[in-house]
Order: sequence, then C-alpha cells, then structure tokens
Amino acid sequence: MNSIRTAAAIPGPRTLIAAALLAALSAQARADAPVVISQVYGGGGNSGATYKNDFIEIFNRSGAAVDISGWSVQYASASGTSWNPTRVPANTPPLEPGQYFLIQQAAGTGGTTDLPTPYLTGTLAMSGTAGKVALVSNGTALTGASPTGGALVDLFGYNASGFEGATGPGLSNTLAALRANGGCTDTDNNASDFATGTPSPRTTASEPKQCGVPAQPPIVANCPASLALAVGLGGAAGLSASDADGIVNAATITAGAAGGIALADFQSAPAAGGTATANLTVAAGLAAGTYPVSIRFDNDQSQQAVCTVNVKIAAPATLTRTIPQIQGSGAASPVAGTVQTTEGVVTAKVGSGFFIQDEAGDGDPQTSDGLFIFTTAANTATVQVGDRIRITGTVADYVPTGSSHTYTELTTVTEIVGLSKGIAIAPTNIELPFADFTQVEGMLVRFNNNLTVSQLQYLADRGEVTLSSGRLETPTNRYRPGSSEAVALAAANARNQIILDDGIFTTPTVIPYLGADGSLRAGDTVSGLTGVIDFGAKGGGGAAFKLQPTVPPVFSQDNPRPAPPALASGNVKVASANVLNYFTTFTNGGNHLGQTGQGCSVGSGTPSRSNCRGADNLLEFQRQSAKIVGELKALDADVVGLMEIQNDGDYSVSQLVDALNAAIAPGSKTYAVVPKPVTTGTDAIRVAMIYKPSALTLQGTALTDSDAINNRPPMAQTFVAPNGGKFTVVVNHLKSKGSCPTAGTAEADKGDGQSCWNPTRVRQAQRLVGTFVPQVVAAAGDPKVLLIGDFNAYGHEDPIQTIINQGFVNQLERFVRGAGAMPYSYVFNGEAGYLDHALASTALSAQVADAAEWHNNADEPVAVDYNTDGKPQDKYTDAPYRASDHDPVVLTLNLAGAPADVTASVRTAASGLVFARASGKWTGTVSITNTAGTALTGPLQIALKNLPAGVALSNASGNQGGAPYLTAAVASLAPGATITVPVSFTKTGTAAITYTTTVYSGNF
Repeated sequence: MNSIRTAAAIPGPRTLIAAALLAALSAQARADAPVVISQVYGGGGNSGATYKNDFIEIFNRSGAAVDISGWSVQYASASGTSWNPTRVPANTPPLEPGQYFLIQQAAGTGGTTDLPTPYLTGTLAMSGTAGKVALVSNGTALTGASPTGGALVDLFGYNASGFEGATGPGLSNTLAALRANGGCTDTDNNASDFATGTPSPRTTASEPKQCGVPAQPPIVANCPASLALAVGLGGAAGLSASDADGIVNAATITAGAAGGIALADFQSAPAAGGTATANLTVAAGLAAGTYPVSIRFDNDQSQQAVCTVNVKIAAPATLTRTIPQIQGSGAASPVAGTVQTTEGVVTAKVGSGFFIQDEAGDGDPQTSDGLFIFTTAANTATVQVGDRIRITGTVADYVPTGSSHTYTELTTVTEIVGLSKGIAIAPTNIELPFADFTQVEGMLVRFNNNLTVSQLQYLADRGEVTLSSGRLETPTNRYRPGSSEAVALAAANARNQIILDDGIFTTPTVIPYLGADGSLRAGDTVSGLTGVIDFGAKGGGGAAFKLQPTVPPVFSQDNPRPAPPALASGNVKVASANVLNYFTTFTNGGNHLGQTGQGCSVGSGTPSRSNCRGADNLLEFQRQSAKIVGELKALDADVVGLMEIQNDGDYSVSQLVDALNAAIAPGSKTYAVVPKPVTTGTDAIRVAMIYKPSALTLQGTALTDSDAINNRPPMAQTFVAPNGGKFTVVVNHLKSKGSCPTAGTAEADKGDGQSCWNPTRVRQAQRLVGTFVPQVVAAAGDPKVLLIGDFNAYGHEDPIQTIINQGFVNQLERFVRGAGAMPYSYVFNGEAGYLDHALASTALSAQVADAAEWHNNADEPVAVDYNTDGKPQDKYTDAPYRASDHDPVVLTLNLAGAPADVTASVRTAASGLVFARASGKWTGTVSITNTAGTALTGPLQIALKNLPAGVALSNASGNQGGAPYLTAAVASLAPGATITVPVSFTKTGTAAITYTTTVYSGNF
C-alpha cells in the first residue's frame, strides 16, 4: 500500500512517517470529549512509592451531568493489543459537571498510604513506566495496539504504541500523569495535555473543577466544495457525515434544490461514531450556471450540520497538456511545478486520490498515458470510474522516503469538470520481468503471465503481496557474493517484482487475499492480474512500484501447506528448528506461571522485562507453544537443535520438552533435554538440544566454545546409537544480519548481498571449524560431526564457504538442489534462501541418507502467527504453520555401527621396510588375508598398535584409542582373498619399527 497522506489543498509528499502516525500511533478518540482520563498512576506499591495501589482517575469536564453507567476503563501494555477492562456498575449515578471519579487498581508490595476512598476498585496491574489507558463508553474489551471507534471516549499512552497525537510522558514509581488545568485541557495530544507530577488522587467528594466545555461533539460533514460538470452531462458527488457520540440518521437539501439536483442513496450511520453517506445527483438537463446547494445532516441527539456544494454547469477550462506530455519520456516530468489542465478517463479510485488515463494515448512506449491525482476524499467523491474529466492542478514529482525515483502526479487540484461517462479503458498487456515501470506508471495494465507470490510479510498491516514470475532466489544463496552471476541474478530479480496493494493506504480492517483456509502462501499464483501501476512507500522501508487492483485478484493455491518431508529411511533423524524467541518470561513482566514483576537476563545484568523477547503475555505464549510443539511433534526427530530459546539455563527448554511430551502422550518421557554446557553465552537467547533417550544415548557432556567472538556460543553433544555408531551434533546461531553499524566501517554492509556483520560471521565460522570442531572430535574420539543451526548466511556466502573449505559437505545443496529444487528456509525482500544449514564432516557425509527443509513457516504470512498485536483480524490457529519465521531442516542418517574386531578371521603379513633418504621415511606394505569361511564386510580398519616410542605411522587414516589405523576401502573381502595396503613410517632414535595389528570391519 502507499504511505498514508492526509489530502490537502497544498502539495506535499506521501511519507512513511505520515503512514505510521496516521495508521498506527495517533488513535483518535472523541473530539472535545465531555469525560476524560485526568490522572494515571502505575507505580503503586512499587519501591519508593507512597501509595499502595495503582489508580486511574476520570473527570467530567463538560457543563452537564454524564451517565457513565456501563462504561469502562481499560489497560494494555505499551505494545500490547489485549485490553483488560474495569467496568463501571450499571447503577452508578451520573458524573456531575467538574466531578472526579477514582478507580483503584492493583496493589504492589510496597507503599505506605492507602488511596482516598475510591468509587470503584479494579485489579489491573499497571506498568509504572509504560502502558496505555482507555476510557470506553461500554464494557467490551478493546482490540489492537491503537484502538479506534465510536465507543472510544479517551486514550492516554505513556511511552506506548497507542496514544492521541503524540505519546504522553513516561511515568515512574513516584510520578503520575496529570491532565493540565485540573483535567480541563483536551487537545487530543497526550504529549501536551499531560505532565508528570506527584500522584494526587481525587474522588467524587473532591472540590469540583468547572471547565465550561461543550457537552457534546458536533456532527462533522464531509462534502466537496464544488461539483463541476459539462453542459448536458449530469453526474454525482459523494457526501458523508459522522458524529463521535451520535448516529447521523438523516440528510436533506435545505437550499439550492433546483430542478435536476437531488439527494440519493442515503445510508444512515450504523452506530455512534459511524459514517452516513449520500450522493448529490445532478441531472443531464440542468442548464448552465452555478448552483450553491446546502445539505443538512441530522443525528439522534437533535444536532445538525450544514455543508454547501457549488454545482457548476459550464464549459471546461482549456486543455494545456495531454497526460503523455505531462509525463514526458524521462524519469521526471518536463513541466513539474507548473499548473496544467489535462484530460483523461478515471480508471481507479484509491485512498488518497484517483488515476486517470489518456483515452487515445500518444503511441510512444517511452511516455506513460496514465497519471495519479493526489487529492482530497471530497474531490475523489465527485468522480467515478469511467468518467472522462478535465482537471486542473499542479504537476509534482513525488519522491517517497527512502527512494531516489520520482513519481509524477497532479496535486493542488483547483477544478474537476466531468465531460462524459461510461468510457472503458482497455488495459495494456505487460508481463514480468518488466524493464521499466516508469513507462506505464499510472496506467491500467494487465499481466499476461501467471505471477507467483514471493513475500507476505506486510499483508496484515499494509495489505501488500510481493509478486514475481516464478520464485526469486537470493543471489548469494546460489552464487558467490560479488560474482558476475550473483550480480546478474540481483538485477534480474529487481526487474521481476511488483507489489500487489489493496488501494486503501491504511491498515486494512479485513486482511485481503487470504484463502478459504485463512492463509495465502508464497508459491501460490495469480493469473490475469489487472490494475493501475502506482509507486510509493512499501513495507520494510523504501519504495517500489505497485499494482492497485481494479479487478479482484483470484489466487490459486499452487503451494499448499505441506506435511513434514518424507525422507529416505535411516536409523537416526536429526532436525534443526529456530523457535522464534521462545521465552517463558514475557515482555509485560509476567511469566508462564502467572507471576508478575519478572524479567529476563542478558549476560550478568539485572533481570528486566525489557530484555525479554517473544510473547508479550500469557495468551501469546500459549499460542506460540501450541505451534512450536505441533512442529516438533510432527518432525519426530531423534535429536533437535534449537535456536532462539530463552537463555535461562535449562528452564525454558525443559518447559518446552514438558509440553512436547504431554502433546505426544500425557505422562510420557519421549524427549529429554540435553543438559546445557558450562556456559550459554551473554545474549538473551541461546542454542539448545533435545533428544529421544529411547533412540540415542549421550556420550559425555555437552561442550561449548566461550571465545569472545561467540555471544551465542555453539553447543556440541556426542550421541551413540543402539548399533554402537556415534556422531556429534553442533548447534549454531551466528551473528545476525540486522542492526547494521555505520556505513564505511569494517562491519557495515558492503553491498555484495551479505549484509552487515559479515566479518564477524566469518570469524565465528573460522573459530568453529578451526578450533572448536577439532576439540569436539578429540573429546568424542570420532570424526563424524554434523553442524546445524541458523548461520545467518545464505548458501554461498563467506561463512559457509569457510566451513566448506575445511571439508564439510553441504547436505541441502546435495539433496535439495541436487534433486532440482531450490533450497530455502527464509524469505526476505521477496527472495528466498536458506540461513539454516546442515553441514556434515567428510566422515559423516557418506552416512547421510537424505536432507530437506519443511516449508511450514517461511512461506506463510505473518498474519497467522501467534502474535495478537498489529493485526486487524486474528487468523491464528494452533496448526504448526508460521510457528517461526524460519523453516526447520531435517536429515536422516544411516549411521554405521561400531566396527567389529575380525582379527581372528584374518592372517596378517608385513613386508620388509625400505628407507628412502629423500623423504626420510620407511615404507612397505601390510597384507590381510580372509581365513574365514564367509566374506568380511568392508571397509576394513587396520590398527597398528604398540609402536615403539619415536615411531609414527605417517600415512595413517586416523587414530582410534591411541593407535593409528589404515583404512582399506573395500566393500567386502571374500574368503581366501587378500588386500594389501601401503605403510609409511618416520622415526627418531634407534628402536626397530615393530607393531601388532588389529583388524576391524566397519567405520570408526
């Protein structure tokens, strides 16, 4: 969607800042509300507080008594969307003019003084520093971070996401927020209306404060100033009116009702605060002239409001430029900044204006035939799709925030004259990739090719869907950063995107484009997409070309929700899952046990709720847990590496395991926690592991690397399978690509596709394979190592290449891309790639049977996740889809058993040794003959034990139990067959080279 602008009679850019303020932050309660929130205090009973309780005070600033029976005061956390009401009883007497009303809330453990006798007592545990309080004319709990609607009487936000005008002052244990002038001041701006001061609760018995404020807000009418039509045409203009506390229920022409001018299609407001609508119609036979028409709106409170529309029937102004002439062939208009009169057919109406297109065009593909008209809602109401109009305004080249591209539009509209009606503009056929959308900006187009959904991050809050021709792969997911191939793919991707918008330019009340199952997935497709090409701010910052649809898009669910991948069978299954900040302590200071006043730790710092991530409250935690448990249960892996779980020892991971086991079978112990290593890092989140004790046994304790480069250090654990085979899993979570440092610094984004902090991730990878993995192998006595986790690096970026260069094998490239598919676990900026990896050491890779991602998360819209805030609709289900923003990775292993000692079944013969002066080595051979009656299964491991001091086997394949060994890579050795392997020794001293041999069947 475009950023929101309040249309005005002066030119001005649509800005992202305006969008944020108008769509999310500046909730509008009733203008000139008679009863307001006059004091808020959330530090009651806290350290240093005088009063034992929190409280909310309201005040009647009007000149008449107000019945507040059935009203409520409601509280939500600073960023929360769940509101908790304290309801005023139905038999409460009216609040008299100038009278205060005290509502006591929850008590803390401190404080020395009781509040004055309150009229009402609630149980709201309010924050002493940040939160939101609403006064509502009913008892229904509000929803949303910044609620609106007719029932909302007043709203006060302190250090919060919802407020009037600007956020109010931050409070403390010793400071309350007090409305200015004893509660009388109300400019709908929390920042200027409130100031902090010593808590001073006032009650119905306190001295009244008279303000002389009007008791009721007025009807607000919205009518165009004029309706200009050509002689003989006829037309209509849309009218509307609303009242914050009343229902607009009638509209009448009170003056200027000449023959042919009438009101039609009146619709009463549905409720208090709602909008009534009507059309002022003008017949085609009305004679030339100017007709001032007065329209009166009435409500159910006997109030009235009048607006005047000047109907003008006359010849239109002289045409000065056609639309193609205004657009020009360059990036900017050749007549920007000048007043022009042009002509076109209305092709679409959107939230901040409408689009027109030259009926014939100029035939030049370099110049667009369309133009956006940025104007008021009242002006937009005077035109309809299919109208041919002549319009006068100022040409402007609009540059959205974060963009260098300009978008030509007409602003400061002074006249719109209808010329004819019912004209259909045929859409121009185009397809993606498209080289230059400036050639069709503002035009009605139709995409000939099927388009694929590539991103849904901003569907719920902006109504945006990123589309492309086929899925887009992150360039560095496929090619090395900076390579010609990566550069070419980045350029191709840029030409292959369009954002489907919803045309309303505010947060939608109904999430668009969702299917019957409540979802829409990346990979789904749409055909015949038709609309106008727009340009403006997009979700995530910056700007992009968009399509405002004129025909409702119909999506085909070509990428349905998948079951977990069916992998080639093996004897061990391993998974990696990012659990998206799974915290049992919440951002509101509560926890999963229902306790309050809790916090999260970062390193050795004091616990604070500001350190918590993930769920904001118990409800969100329960929803999050259901999805994550469902995902882990469906994966059914024998061992799972977890990322982004609360760094609180093994407490949170244990709670997750308890929930998982209960979901599998109440009372079961299917999964257990791998006990944490000695240190888990200094971040608020850590990596962890869980496993099935029935499938695997732990060997030793978990290891970690506490080097300073790792604030989220890796965790390694060696496992032993029932057949005696063993391997080690190392879970990783490398430095993220976010919160970039200043441009030009070493860690800044270099523009090669790897984003920022890449040097840190490379050093972490070097430390991992150069230091930590060798330590792990030595401790395990086994070289089979699997590196999993969120590496925050795509498939061919430097950190992954660092690991591959040390002999590790990329299993997703091997099994997913090797099968002709694109490996991905994450979607960003419309492109897909995998940040979550499975990298096996050479010794383990041959025993990996299969690997894949389960695309249950990355393709899903954020709208269906566990969060309750920032969504116009709640589309949550407990199905394991969008359990995280990363897809899990899963592998199967055919883990070979422990090697068998077959020394008794072979005859060993050693050749003489020859000394080579050039190399300084003694060389020869060892021959093994199968003396048994059956074949020996390979490979065979020949261990040379009891070597004298100073003697070393220089061509050893490895070391097992302190003895070097040689690998004879044969599938089997038949009865009577012999295999010969070379031996090479170095020695110091005079001892003879002697040894004993032990032969094993299988792999170490």
